[in-house]
Amino acid sequence: MTIQLRQICLVARELKPVIDDLTNVLGIHSCFIDPGVGAFGLENTLMCIGRNFLEVVAPVEENTAGGRYLDKRNGDGGYMVICQADSKENQQSVRQRALDNGIRIAHESERENWNICQIHPGDMIASFFEIEWVPPNDFEGNWMPAGGLGWEDKVDQSTTVDFVAVELQGPDPVEIADRWGKVAGLPVSRDGDVLAMRLNNVDVRFVEATDGRGAGLGGLDVSVKDKAGILDRAKVRGAYVSDDQVMLCGTRWNLVEV
Repeated sequence: MTIQLRQICLVARELKPVIDDLTNVLGIHSCFIDPGVGAFGLENTLMCIGRNFLEVVAPVEENTAGGRYLDKRNGDGGYMVICQADSKENQQSVRQRALDNGIRIAHESERENWNICQIHPGDMIASFFEIEWVPPNDFEGNWMPAGGLGWEDKVDQSTTVDFVAVELQGPDPVEIADRWGKVAGLPVSRDGDVLAMRLNNVDVRFVEATDGRGAGLGGLDVSVKDKAGILDRAKVRGAYVSDDQVMLCGTRWNLVEV
């Protein structure tokens, strides 16, 4: 079984300023707007990071799940880890493992050529875990949350190359790691104090929450080619943290130069 991280979703109080910051600092481009998220009281924009995607959603109505999440975590931040399974059977296996472990399915949709299963963030502790089946099972091509195809000309890896790791935080990293490993059906390794689970293209790290914001998707590692340029633009926008990290949409972006 192969599981690819295809999309990270962040949630923000206001959409446009966050998109402006992300595209300017990271040198990435908007590629799709999905009117379908309106059914959840949200608006969104997707951006390409390599041939994977970064989405930001923002509530446009009162009493939405996204709005409650913003309140819970005291501001903008990580929201969803969205993955693609290499077959419908393997996508359904992840769903079944969740149910077998008493973990709720928050939302699912079975369509002719696209299956969505969102696993409950409360039960997964740190974020939604969404697993999708999108034929023809191409990890670098067709991706229905970004409109299928048509985004390819927005891929620009001259500054930000791709995702490297996702950092999930909480009061008990061992508990989070155990939960995610069981549902994904993947082993969790330990390197010193660091617990991690390897997806096809990224590591998922499980760390203790030390920023006062509690459990959540706290950080992302990205490989970059123009680190100095990113840091310069981050300083202008008040997003600079250190020579290896910037803070955008309430999320730590760790810069891995290649």
